[in-house]
Amino acid sequence: MSDTDYDDSDVKIVTKDIKLENPVLIEGFPGIGLVGNIASQQIIDELDMTYVGSIDSRYFPPIAVLYEGLINMPVRIYESIEHNLIIVVSDIPINPSVSYDVSKALVEWAKSINVKEIVSIAGIATMGEEHKVFGAATDKDMLEKIKDKVELFQMGTISGISGSVMGECLVNEIPAISLLGATQSQNPDPRAAVVVIEVLNSLYNLSINTKSLIEQAEQIEIEMQKLAEDVRTTEQPVAPRKEFPMYG
Repeated sequence: MSDTDYDDSDVKIVTKDIKLENPVLIEGFPGIGLVGNIASQQIIDELDMTYVGSIDSRYFPPIAVLYEGLINMPVRIYESIEHNLIIVVSDIPINPSVSYDVSKALVEWAKSINVKEIVSIAGIATMGEEHKVFGAATDKDMLEKIKDKVELFQMGTISGISGSVMGECLVNEIPAISLLGATQSQNPDPRAAVVVIEVLNSLYNLSINTKSLIEQAEQIEIEMQKLAEDVRTTEQPVAPRKEFPMYG
């Protein structure tokens, strides 16, 4: 184990030694429109980020992800030394019954490597056709940082793992923002991911090219839908744990 590993009975985070100082951490787990997953993977590819580790849990579906013939862990961690950036990307949805465990492990690990702030990317279902980004933050300083770049999410809830991560950041006093790409359906939506990336470009001076996402939107939608279907066929219902009878 490296000095930056995290291990408990439910969630394990195994990485190479993280050398970055006060990095920004971006997480993108699958949700509505797979916005977090698509946006995060595009950033990883565009910045040619280095794979440094993975997150695993006995509650994850039994699946390995293939990319160009090589086996990948379904929840991966990458770093960019040049941009002082860490990205956690997942190809599998996190069951709501274990979202607390995964988000707690992720935030505890983030604290151990002294992250500066955390950005949670997700999708949000809207009725309008316009692709825009809604934003929320854990403190006033972070809200001030994003207020001119997003439409502030004034009232409502952030569900799933993204909401759980934001809650853990609040409790642990880690500055965090939530970027929610507006989408009209549950289907993969690369166009919603594009507008989120544009906000990230502005916030962190990243210059991520989104042209390929737009050009390949239809193919990406097909491939991501197929992956989502494969995951669903391997998932088993998670039995409720007696120690948390009120959670889930």
